[in-house]
Amino acid sequence: MPTATKRFQQALASVAARYPSPPRPLAEPPAGSDLKPVMGDAGMPLLGNTLEALVDPLKSAMERYEKYGPVSWSGSLNMNIVTLVGPDAIQQAWMNREKAFSSEQGWEPMIGPFFRRGIMLMDFEEHMHHRRILQQAFSRQRLDGYLDIMTPHIEKTLSNWDVGPGFPMYTRTKELTLSLATEVFVGASLGEAENHRLETAFEAAVRGGQAIIRTDVGNWTWARGLRGRETLQEYFRSEIAARRAGDGDDLFSVLCHSEDDEGNTFSDEDVVNHMIFVMMAAHDTSTIALSMMTYFLGKYPEWQERLRAESLALGKETLDYDDQDALPSLDLAFKETLRINAPVGMLFRQTIADTDILGHYVPAGTLLAIHPWATMLREEWWPRPTHFDPDRFSAERREDKVHRFAWAPFGGGAHKCIGLYFGGMEVKSIMHQMLQRFEWSVPEGYQLDLTYGTGPTPADGLPIDFRRRVTVGV
Repeated sequence: MPTATKRFQQALASVAARYPSPPRPLAEPPAGSDLKPVMGDAGMPLLGNTLEALVDPLKSAMERYEKYGPVSWSGSLNMNIVTLVGPDAIQQAWMNREKAFSSEQGWEPMIGPFFRRGIMLMDFEEHMHHRRILQQAFSRQRLDGYLDIMTPHIEKTLSNWDVGPGFPMYTRTKELTLSLATEVFVGASLGEAENHRLETAFEAAVRGGQAIIRTDVGNWTWARGLRGRETLQEYFRSEIAARRAGDGDDLFSVLCHSEDDEGNTFSDEDVVNHMIFVMMAAHDTSTIALSMMTYFLGKYPEWQERLRAESLALGKETLDYDDQDALPSLDLAFKETLRINAPVGMLFRQTIADTDILGHYVPAGTLLAIHPWATMLREEWWPRPTHFDPDRFSAERREDKVHRFAWAPFGGGAHKCIGLYFGGMEVKSIMHQMLQRFEWSVPEGYQLDLTYGTGPTPADGLPIDFRRRVTVGV
């Protein structure tokens, strides 16, 4: 852990020690019910437990689980947040059988101003209506088309990587996946200046949701995010007519023509909102997954060699969609990376009615933090949970089968990630080419430094020692 981070945590612990917050119930259950109260603590005055959750959300969730169990509450900036850890707890929230949990209201305080009316920020019948139309953009035929667009872009980018000692893998991955998102989703007809303008606006919108000071003032993170959202809206609105008149294969054009089985289509504003959200969801998660899989394969060279042998044996420099089935070790490593370093660490809901979770009373208006990342690192469900062991997903072991939500990096229920097959295809296509072109290792003595946005993210660019393979036939 970097010295600055360690000092901050020590200072935080010192402040927290001055304001011990004894356990107390979130709210008393209704008289005569057999429900239990949710136990927790309010934390420091005003701030609550906000700082500890920002510095290390995984550690915070783990400690609360050990102290209070799978359902606990904490204070945060004058709000009460209930944290859910464990497959039974997250299953109840995601399956939402009594429709007591709102995804829209849960995400609104976090990212609403930047990604409002995206598919994740909708509920119930409206959500399903939009999802049925949006699903047409992620059909098998469409995925094949997106891969055709991606492949030459990946080839060109990897050919131009200036690799060597300390190659900043996360930084370069972010550049690659952002440019892929722009090309695949928006279209390749953009000029360099316009492409850069949209990428900058998109990056600002993504970062906006991570702001601590949430006010539209000056050039602060929140304000830059709002301006980024405005730029993206203006561009997409200006292009709608042309895309509806054309027959392009990019996602933008596809959404302009998508319809469900009953002929329902998106309005212009629907297309704009879904474009902004899908670009964020696809780019951010793929960046984390690819860069961290590269890190693990550098740290565990036996797995890098195993994956490379399969890719070379395939005899194809690039992947078609069906080729993924011929690379089983790549799939195992992908799943294990998502387990250890979930690209989306927490998901949010808000209760819209009094309800219970695992027999604990949760009143309406309570924000829920659903923690699949902590769940996937608990020894109750995963032997040696912090050890990189892709074979735990093999047919002989299938440790993920202990519970349907023990492994849940893509969420679950009605809001399960609609782009999960796209994301897997993108990461695997890039990694297949990387394995043939490069060899890499983690520098001796390197300590991974994570920060936290949508998920655990390398804070230092992730320096990895890369070299080109002289025997590769590309």
